[in-house]
Amino acid sequence: MICDVNINNTSQSVIPFLPQNQQMKQKVTIAKGDGIGPEIMEATLRILSAAGAQIETEEIEVGEKVYLSGNTSGIAAESWDVIRRNKVFLKAPITTPQGGGYKSLNVTTRKFLGLYSNVRPCLSLHPFVATKHPHMDIVIVRENEEDLYAGIEHQQTDEVIQCLKLISRPGCEKIVRYAFEYARVNGRKKVTCFTKDNIMKQTDGLFHQVFDEIAVEYPEIENEHWIIDIGAAKMADTPEMFDVIVTLNLYGDVLSDISAQIAGSVGLAGSANIGEECAMFEAIHGSAPRRAGQDVANPSGLLQGAIMMLCHIGQTEVAEKIQNAWLRTIEDGIHTYDIFKEGVSSRKVGTKEFAQAVIANLGKQPLRLMPVRYAKDAQLNLPKYKRKSAGKKELVGVDVFVHWSGEEADQLAEQLAALNNDKVKLSMITNRGIKVWPQGFKETFCTDHWRCRFKPEEGKTISNEEVIALLQQAFSSGIDAIKTENLYSFDGKAAYSLGQGQ
Repeated sequence: MICDVNINNTSQSVIPFLPQNQQMKQKVTIAKGDGIGPEIMEATLRILSAAGAQIETEEIEVGEKVYLSGNTSGIAAESWDVIRRNKVFLKAPITTPQGGGYKSLNVTTRKFLGLYSNVRPCLSLHPFVATKHPHMDIVIVRENEEDLYAGIEHQQTDEVIQCLKLISRPGCEKIVRYAFEYARVNGRKKVTCFTKDNIMKQTDGLFHQVFDEIAVEYPEIENEHWIIDIGAAKMADTPEMFDVIVTLNLYGDVLSDISAQIAGSVGLAGSANIGEECAMFEAIHGSAPRRAGQDVANPSGLLQGAIMMLCHIGQTEVAEKIQNAWLRTIEDGIHTYDIFKEGVSSRKVGTKEFAQAVIANLGKQPLRLMPVRYAKDAQLNLPKYKRKSAGKKELVGVDVFVHWSGEEADQLAEQLAALNNDKVKLSMITNRGIKVWPQGFKETFCTDHWRCRFKPEEGKTISNEEVIALLQQAFSSGIDAIKTENLYSFDGKAAYSLGQGQ
């Protein structure tokens, strides 16, 4: 189901979702969360009930209390059963305790349930909410399951810790196609891809490559690519340049908070996490424990998530009624502290009073902002991913990572020369990605973590047995090999990075 919101003479789609079977009563899992979570959830549910939303809620407990009870995931096994049974989850912000061992429940939920698409609309409500960008109307479509958010980290030496960045072709194809389908069904004109593939040529390079491949299937939609640093700068300075932005997980997380804030306030933005089976809706902000229990929090972010949820389950008329009432309330200047501004706002209110003002405006439409009109039958064409045929994969070398506390790469190379044989020879040593042997610079600062590349003669391959023999020789020679990465070619193309300086 698609929800189109027409505001300020622009068409801003709250969210496109997989079609759901409409029911008289849709069962929805809710979690009230931590900090301000219970207050904004109560306010949101009051508005939904007053508007006639046909939902039945089933509450679970997640977050801080569950963490501190000894459950490091922040959610009980039976709660997963409830979420998976109901398919739709409305979640207030939670607090993850500080310290090691606690996994982010947001990340866990998105990955366990296959919620690959995170969609965050960011729209200016000028002149009723202060912003330097009165014409801003951006939707961030963020990949939600992989990238550095895999959370795979290891300390490998005294000085170096690694975090693995995992990017897959299925993950790229699903999120890029979602972005183009979103644009297609909502009449959006352009999709912009943000990556850093000038540096990360393999991972971000794959995302960019898939974007270019899929863009060809949508000739009616303009497409472009920006390097993330200058793209983010342009978005912060001139957001009207952009329409739909699709990007990887970490970049999307940062960009969506920036875009929500420069549109007016992070407190106004909702978020949808969409998968093939389940969906989760939430505010994009955190639990703000310092504001808990004070009746001051803005419930708008969670309410926007709930409006997206209503569209997802086919209750678009109720969603329209609530969104128009919310716009009228914002337009009337009835504002919580985070967006209150003298000379613009008419009254500063708390959480409960704001919710009551929205309820009082149900059935009304904004007078200056454009009332919303939601499309009721549009659907996204999101075919299942089809695995490509396997390429020709050849092992053409190995990187051996070594823990060594010396400072001169030439000295390490002398030790490693003992490992050379008629199959493979040491070809390069890097430190933090920069080549330090051969022909390194004495000015380059080195840690105790060295990547030592062994390769056969040009055009030759090696076997796994030869890699094992190389490692056995390293250990016998007293070399502390802490990790290996095989170097492969796929269909004759090198599938690994060179060292900077090569």
